[in-house]
Amino acid sequence: MLPEPLGSFSIERMFDAVEAVKQRLIRAVRALEAAGIPYAVAGGHAVAVWVERVDEGGVRNTPDVDILIRRQDYEATSTALASAGFLRKQGGMGVFLDGPDGKERSAVHILFASEKVRPEHLFPAPDIDESETAELFRVVTLPALIRMKLTSFRNKDQMHLLDMIDVGLIDQSTVATIPPELAPRLQELIDNPES
Repeated sequence: MLPEPLGSFSIERMFDAVEAVKQRLIRAVRALEAAGIPYAVAGGHAVAVWVERVDEGGVRNTPDVDILIRRQDYEATSTALASAGFLRKQGGMGVFLDGPDGKERSAVHILFASEKVRPEHLFPAPDIDESETAELFRVVTLPALIRMKLTSFRNKDQMHLLDMIDVGLIDQSTVATIPPELAPRLQELIDNPES
């Protein structure tokens, strides 16, 4: 299916899409809270929470939802998310589509606390204890989020780190607070924020 021509762009559809992402996040965390499952929001939504505290104009939208849980809570998480309308993707452990027509790019992605997200990563994801209560849900702490983004270090992780540098959440003093193996990655972004 071809995209509609630019002339048919609708600001209302754009706002609806942003609202749908927010509602997907809220439905997921409310289901976990109702089931008593410890969790922390990570990824782009965690970045948005931290950036918004400094500059709401610096918030970047992201379609997927990353949630950190403990592995022993996975089956209970699966049941809780199913009760909120999410479907576990066949063959994709940790990917929950938003209904039968849901797409992976806008899915809920489950990450396991204290485990590496990918085998090649230098460090595991943080534990749930490295989280705090934000306005509507629990979110990973800023130091934990910075470590996660530096560990993954994909293009979108680098963009999230640059957003946090831009609003002053990360600066030169942050380099001394992270594991030395990750420090060169952060230093590169601080030294070359436009590259």
